[in-house]
Amino acid sequence: MKLGYDLTIKQTQNLVMTPELIQAIQILQFNTQELESYVQEQLLANPLLENEASAETREEGTPSDFTEKESIEGDMDKISDKEWQEALLERYDDISYKQWEQKPDNPEYTFEQFTCSEVTLTEHLLFQLQFAEIKKRCRLLGKYMIESLDDNGYMTLTTEEIARAAGASLQDVEKVLEVIQTFEPFGVGARDLKDCLMIQLRNTGQLSDELERVIRDYLEDIASNRISVISKELGVSCLEAQDMADLIRSLEPKPGREFACQTSTRYIVPDVLVEKVEGEYVVTVNESSTPRLTLSSYYQKLMKQSDEDENLSKFLSGRYNSAIWLIKSIEQRKQTIYNVVRAVVRYQKDFFDLGTKYMKTLTLKQIAEEVGIHESTVSRSINGKYMQTPRGVFEIRYFFSSGVADDKGEGISSSSIKEFIKEMINSEDPASPLSDQEMVGMLAEKGIELSRRTVAKYRDELKIPSSSKRKRY
Repeated sequence: MKLGYDLTIKQTQNLVMTPELIQAIQILQFNTQELESYVQEQLLANPLLENEASAETREEGTPSDFTEKESIEGDMDKISDKEWQEALLERYDDISYKQWEQKPDNPEYTFEQFTCSEVTLTEHLLFQLQFAEIKKRCRLLGKYMIESLDDNGYMTLTTEEIARAAGASLQDVEKVLEVIQTFEPFGVGARDLKDCLMIQLRNTGQLSDELERVIRDYLEDIASNRISVISKELGVSCLEAQDMADLIRSLEPKPGREFACQTSTRYIVPDVLVEKVEGEYVVTVNESSTPRLTLSSYYQKLMKQSDEDENLSKFLSGRYNSAIWLIKSIEQRKQTIYNVVRAVVRYQKDFFDLGTKYMKTLTLKQIAEEVGIHESTVSRSINGKYMQTPRGVFEIRYFFSSGVADDKGEGISSSSIKEFIKEMINSEDPASPLSDQEMVGMLAEKGIELSRRTVAKYRDELKIPSSSKRKRY
């Protein structure tokens, strides 16, 4: 074998991930909030970019140009620095450093402009504490105990720990705790679930010896719907045991959760709107969720006049190309989402017309082939994005689901099957609920072949208990 060096010319094709291409992919994947944040960063970094609404607002208030005769260059030496800055601010109110300011009458609104105050559990209980019939020295102790409750209204400290931390007697702590347990919502200040349930029944005058015994000894049997066990142990009829179980189930296990907590509310802004117009579904991209960018007219003029300064010309040209690419990427994102959603709506037309039971199986590959893009592009275009339809607001990914084929060979999505299962359970006889195997037979009559394990899995996903736990006497 002869070894040596050789020069050859070879032609190959490679996909090069340029920074611009990476940016376009990121923009496609962003949801509405992420895109808004990203655009705000670009607006700060690139002086050539402007928010179209800001540009329109500024143009309305732009003062007329002044001539060279009106300039203050002749009197520059006579004017102080402060007067010079004020003159510039007055005459050049429309240039780039003012482009981010918006006037108070700007018609665009954001959620940050509105605030609402929700009453927390602690505030609600402290308000009631002011009117409680307890000694003045016990009010500070009550305030400390209320602030020790968790978000569900349960006491997180023992009475001994409270007495030691507050420097109070154990008798005072017990007395104040009894008062707090009479506050609304009933059940706050409880040590555990059993205590919480009994406090609620006691405050409504429904607590009896039998109910107290059921709560203390048979809560697990109620959870498992073992009514016959409770009936036998207490020596009552199954109907009476069922009534007691129903009453206990009607109580609130977490009385504090109806009040505001410290977690922030997250709003959903639909990226796409679907409306039915004259029998046809029309897809529209939500323009309010898409930033509208334009190029600064001031810097465009400056770029034309920057031929003499090479560094300035290079800087402005780079920012100009970056701004143009960002605007094109946002428009491409909007067009891709529109094409994908339009294909989804066309494929799932039966769902929009008839409901969840008529949802079809749909994969990323099917939409990718119809739109003419790659599966990964479809995945990015639906990631974290929502669609507002006549049937409600759905995540676009909701319409992509697996399923089974019916006797006609057409795909039926898992959402449709769950809807069938839910309907069957809602119409069953409570005294003789349907078993999973019986539901398998009923689905087979509709042309849907499933195993018992699959039906049980779908039932669990719907958070519906088994037939033994659904039985009523």
